[in-house]
Amino acid sequence: MRDELRGGPRERWRGLARWARWVLVVYVVGFVEGTCAHVLDLARGGIHVYAAFAPVLLQVLFVSLVVLDPLVVVLVGLVRPTGIRLGAGVMALDVFANWFVNWPRLQADPAWLLRPVGLLPITLFGLFVLGTAIPVLRAVRGAAAGRGVAPRALA
Repeated sequence: MRDELRGGPRERWRGLARWARWVLVVYVVGFVEGTCAHVLDLARGGIHVYAAFAPVLLQVLFVSLVVLDPLVVVLVGLVRPTGIRLGAGVMALDVFANWFVNWPRLQADPAWLLRPVGLLPITLFGLFVLGTAIPVLRAVRGAAAGRGVAPRALA
């Protein structure tokens, strides 16, 4: 399915409602932070950094986030519906994977969830992305259809 969008990224950003712009900014900030976290993990521990606690399939997912997270940033920055859908998919998988690998620790110490770094922020950001994906996707599609898109300046 091809994204049918009129105008350049600036026009698409301007054509969005203010709330939708803020949601997309939060997406960009969150996925940039995720990119940095996974890049740092790989820099510190190499390709097998997640081997101590994650099954191979989840290790592949965590490593692939070094590519997927910045891809979401670029696509969302360009106000592409594909970026919103990819972001929701990435966060659904990321939240599931993190809960899966941390479940034994949470069973042993439920207060571990309340740590400010780790599972709590990933879960909150994932819920934010999943909870806002459909409304912001509708806003982007509405802007693309010409409802609220600023006209291009004549050269």
